[in-house]
Amino acid sequence: MEPRVRPLPPEQWDDFQRDNPQNVFTTLGRHPRLFRAWLGFGSVLLYGTLPARERELAILRTAHRHGSAYEWAHHTRIGREAGLTDREIDAVRRDDADWPPGDLLVLRAADELHAGGDLSDATWAALCERYDETERIELVMLIAHYGMLATVLATLRVPLEDA
Repeated sequence: MEPRVRPLPPEQWDDFQRDNPQNVFTTLGRHPRLFRAWLGFGSVLLYGTLPARERELAILRTAHRHGSAYEWAHHTRIGREAGLTDREIDAVRRDDADWPPGDLLVLRAADELHAGGDLSDATWAALCERYDETERIELVMLIAHYGMLATVLATLRVPLEDA
């Protein structure tokens, strides 16, 4: 599919885009003010308080539920760096996979937020037992952010980079 908004050509990239020449950055960079604000917000979520492995489980499940090949491709690599195995990454796409309770809770939160934009009281109570208030807020914002980003990537038809 042709992009609806083409990535900036390399001669228009800023220093960040030269260091990170991904289409998500060079496409959203066409709106410089929004791009800079989004980068700051996204960085807080990507390098926040949640354990990296759990963060990546939430992102990958959200990418899967939204059908975001772009997010899936990038976060498969990041997930491996965060300690997820290839078997676990593949299992993120399966509803019948056997997960430890903590991982299952993260996946359930992503599923519920995707399906209804809210968490059940039971899921919230389980999150309260596992995470502090800051981490709970961050987890909900993380999942919502990657859902929003999946929508933006799909709507703008941001192409996945060549291998």
